Amino acid sequence: MSAGVTLPLFVLPMVLLPGEIQQLRIFEPRYRQMLDDCLLDGKSFGLVCDDNEETFNGWNGPKSFGCEAEIIHHETMGSNHFVEIIGTRKFKIKEVIEPALPPFSDQSMEELMPEVGIYPDLDTILEKIPEDKEYHKLYLAADVDFIEEENEISEVQLEELTSALKSVIKSIGNNINVDQEILDEWVDSRIEMIIKKDEDTLYSIAAMTISGLEQKYEILSKSDSDEIYDEIMTNLTKIV
Repeated sequence: MSAGVTLPLFVLPMVLLPGEIQQLRIFEPRYRQMLDDCLLDGKSFGLVCDDNEETFNGWNGPKSFGCEAEIIHHETMGSNHFVEIIGTRKFKIKEVIEPALPPFSDQSMEELMPEVGIYPDLDTILEKIPEDKEYHKLYLAADVDFIEEENEISEVQLEELTSALKSVIKSIGNNINVDQEILDEWVDSRIEMIIKKDEDTLYSIAAMTISGLEQKYEILSKSDSDEIYDEIMTNLTKIV
């Protein structure tokens, strides 16, 4: 593992994999503050699946493994922010830094929510932070170690993945009534977009074919390429 750093955390019922592109809508004050900090400093954040079994100052905590997210596009529409992100490096959390304030559902925060669903402005919220707090952010952060990995796969594994993926994509093509005369060409074009023979190939396949949170998290938490390969093949076999 590489030297540890501190990352802001976006905690969601979601798993991001390296190389995967996702879109997020940001409207909560804590994450609007986080986004402002990241854009101002040109920094990334960590996207981590939430863990309902552990809380930090009333907020759901993160699972142990996450993925660094780089912002590649941002636009604002009213009070909502829309960002496009790409997963970069996997990390393991060493220590969570709890946010300065609890959720609005907490009794101490009731005065800030005169109407359900209407958030107060950020300055008003920040005034509630106790002076003795060392950490003055509304969002969780964590000290993390980035996971160094070399996801090299053998030619045999690549051929098996390609074959299994072709079967899945061909089945999709048949289900959406792709013309049989161009079906093979249609399948091959999609294979070329997914399998690029780089270090993110395994994650690209997983991102396209695996939607279950638990399955994606299993892949995120593994550091051995053979284990990741086996997990993907198991899921591809189930789809076919």
